[in-house]
Amino acid sequence: MTRSTRPALTPPPWPRRRFIGALAAAAAAPAAAQFRVEITGIGGNQIPVAIATFRDEASAPVPVAAIVRADLQRSGLFRIVDAGGSFDENSRITVAEWRGRGADALAVGSVSRLADGRYDVRFKLWDLVKGEELVGQSHAALPADMRLAAHRIADSIYQNLTGERGVFSTRIAYVTRAGGRYSLHVTDADGEGGQIALASPDPIISPAWAPNGKELAYVSFESQKAVVWLQDVLSGQRRMLANFRGSNSAPAWSPDGRELALTLSRDAVAQLYLISRDGGTPRRITNSQAIDTEPVFTPDGRQIYFVSDRGGGPQIYRMPADGGSAERVSFSGSYNISPAISPDARTLAYITRQGSAFKVMVQELSGGTPIAITDTNDDESPSFAPNGRLLVYTSRAGGRDVLMTTTLDGKIKSRLLTTGADMREPAWGPFGR
Repeated sequence: MTRSTRPALTPPPWPRRRFIGALAAAAAAPAAAQFRVEITGIGGNQIPVAIATFRDEASAPVPVAAIVRADLQRSGLFRIVDAGGSFDENSRITVAEWRGRGADALAVGSVSRLADGRYDVRFKLWDLVKGEELVGQSHAALPADMRLAAHRIADSIYQNLTGERGVFSTRIAYVTRAGGRYSLHVTDADGEGGQIALASPDPIISPAWAPNGKELAYVSFESQKAVVWLQDVLSGQRRMLANFRGSNSAPAWSPDGRELALTLSRDAVAQLYLISRDGGTPRRITNSQAIDTEPVFTPDGRQIYFVSDRGGGPQIYRMPADGGSAERVSFSGSYNISPAISPDARTLAYITRQGSAFKVMVQELSGGTPIAITDTNDDESPSFAPNGRLLVYTSRAGGRDVLMTTTLDGKIKSRLLTTGADMREPAWGPFGR
């Protein structure tokens, strides 16, 4: 079986990449298995920032300052300046000295163990250009929440220096396959930590976050057919949403969380339907003789983008969310799938096939030429960060499917690596957790 074909049960039926190969037994690695982040590329207009090692952070379960540095670097908006030592929030800051090192901003802090087992995490952020303290924070965190504490520090630094909300404390969901088993993971935005939401010997595909970040929709083949499930992320409780005749696939939440768009083949050909989050009878919203699949709502909920081969090959279309006539959106190339819409509704990301290569493309919805932002040949499943600044997707490297993030100009890419499993179908969750 070649890599250019999906398993026969998996919609859509036109060729796409698939899991292949037998994987090592490290497949059963726990959800907290450690990843290594590789960041490549150089962005323009980056803010030079120094993140000093926090005083006594060696006593903490995680390297707080290192996580903050990696978060900021992965965003593409910051250049990390070597701080050259450990400093805390009470250290005397000589602005001229830090400016001489080339830093425009400096973060310092400390970690201390409290009597109840929690950690007191403190930090200060200095604007060295203006010579003033921007923010100071202190909060107590459980040992299991120390990674989240570090991500929230990175979010605070990001927002105070850019004026935009950071996404480092958000989560991603993705699927792994290893040793013949599939697992649905929910992790931090850097791919580390988190939990296994579902483990199965049967394929799991198409995870999709509810707008409130509390539920996931996904497709499981545990019944030997594609069935859509909803699962509470915190409790793990789940319920079947769609198990109609034929295939049930490609769930996408409406922005208000009240309903989902699905691809159902209950009437022979795969078409788009809307169904209440509480279940019930689905309502068909496309009526073509072609395959219509991979729906995604616009942020205002008024339109749905989807993939159809009604023109002879898979292309991206859009239509009113309650049904109606569709207009074609993608025109560059003969094969375009997997649409994703940015949170500000300005940018479309998708996968195009160029010869035998699959690449991530971005296109301004107001017009303009689509741009390939990856230089790899086996990319899949782009998903926007909730601030619209980054995309997560999968690619093929070293004989394995890996998670990648990229800035929208493609200049800064991060590769999140693990061992023993292929990583697929990433979905970036909303703000809040």
